[in-house]
Formats: sequence, C-alpha cells, structure tokens
Amino acid sequence: MPIDLVANVVVAGLLAGLVYGLAALGLSVIFGVVRVVNFAHGEMMTAAMYLAVVLVGLTGIDPLVAALPVGGVLFLFGYALQRGLINAFVTRPEHTQFILLVAVAIILVNVQLMVFGPNARNVQVDYALDSFEIGPLIIDKVRVYAAAAAVLAAGALFAFFRRTLVGKSIRACADNYLGAQVVGLNVKRLYALTFGLGAACVGAAGCMMLLLVDVTPVQGPAYTLLAFIIVIVGGMGSLTGALAAGVVIGMSEALAGLLIAPSAKSMVTFAILILVLLFRPQGLLGRAG
Repeated sequence: MPIDLVANVVVAGLLAGLVYGLAALGLSVIFGVVRVVNFAHGEMMTAAMYLAVVLVGLTGIDPLVAALPVGGVLFLFGYALQRGLINAFVTRPEHTQFILLVAVAIILVNVQLMVFGPNARNVQVDYALDSFEIGPLIIDKVRVYAAAAAVLAAGALFAFFRRTLVGKSIRACADNYLGAQVVGLNVKRLYALTFGLGAACVGAAGCMMLLLVDVTPVQGPAYTLLAFIIVIVGGMGSLTGALAAGVVIGMSEALAGLLIAPSAKSMVTFAILILVLLFRPQGLLGRAG
C-alpha cells in the first residue's frame, strides 16, 4: 500500500480525533467533578448539531462561528439540568442516576425526531471541497479548521481550570467534596457550572463534527458510547487523557477503515478498550486508584 495514502489517512484520523477528544472532554469534566456519568452526552451533541444547522440556515454563518452561541445554549441547558434535576441525585445510588440520564437521553432523541424528522441534515461551507497540499499530504480544510477549533476550545478549558479562581474552586470540589464545603464553597453552584461547562464542550464539538458528518437523531447513543470509550482509554477524570485518547481512537478508526474494512472501525476501537482495561486499567494518563 502506498505510504502516501497511509500518511494521508493517519493525518485525517488525527484531525478527526481532536474533535472526538473535545467531545469526550465534556464527559470527563462532568464525571471528574460531579461523579455523575452523563448517559445523555451523545444526545446533547446531536442537539447541538441540529442547533448549528438551524443557526447556519438562518444567518449563513460558519459552523465554527456557530460553536460560540451553540456552546452558550448548551451551557445554560447543562447548568439548568444539573441545578434543577441532577443535583438531587448526586448522593443517590448510581443506578438511579443512570435511569435519570437515560430518560433525559430518550426525551432528547424523541424531541429531535419530532422537530427535525429522521432524515439526515448537514451544512454547506465554501471550503468543503478545498484542501491543503503539504508535500505528499492532501488535507481537507474542513478537518484542519475543525481540529484547530477543537484545540483552541480545549486550551481555553484547560486555562480556565488552571488560571481562574472559579476553575480552581471546581478542582477543589473534585479533590475533596467535604473539604470544599468546610471552607465555604457553594458546591451545588460549582457542580452546576461544571455540568454546564461539560455541556458547552460537547455543544462546541457538535458544531465542529457537523463539518465532518451529517446529523440524525439516532446518532446520539453512538456518540455517547464513543465518548465513554475515549474517557476510559484516556483515564477517568483526566482532561489531557481524554484529548490524547480521542487522537488515538481517531487514528485507529482511520487506519482500520483503510487496512481492514470501514465496518472494522468499531472492532478496532473496542479492541483498544479491552487492551487498555487489561494492561492499564487506570487509562493512558489516569492515576491508579
């Protein structure tokens, strides 16, 4: 097989993997702080993709620009969902949290089906068929722009947690729930902010993903499962691990589609998950419990 072809496929997978990683960052943030697994994560992503379709259709703006208002809407939705509903289940058994968020996911899917129907939707951009030529590499502009936007969004999230007082307070809640309460932090409000940030991440990732694939309401569970795999492979609660694992999964899917068959992508993804669970159960960049 020509090495140029393999190199092009690897680069395309790497760029798509950065968008995967941003989507998984949202799930990792929520779990790492709130200790709730968001089983409606993929459905929230498809909702963001539909919002971007509507916004682009009404205003004609670029989907990457739409990531800002769509991410804002998802932040408000996540904040309200955590503050008004999920917060009452934080200290309850995990199976009740699972049932609650699966119910939210089912509601989101059915609302999207009623509003948009089952047919696939997409957006058209001027640079959809353009590419960059770097030596033997021919790289689609949509992938480059989507990956660059994902890196910027992830960098902004990392900076928020490390540089801002609110971000440090959220990290304190993640490290020691009781200690955060003792020093006077409003844990419920910080949990809601965290869930909102996680929802904003997946909202922005949905706008970027819209450049790569069409959207249908039934895609939600697949995106949820993919985000779970990435978070587990990267390490539960590790933000850098989620981004790195997204790149690994993206490249492995691209190579599997080329070297084996397009239908083998999921097989290779689950094989990586099994290997990580066998030989490094804490994940690539996670800490041993």
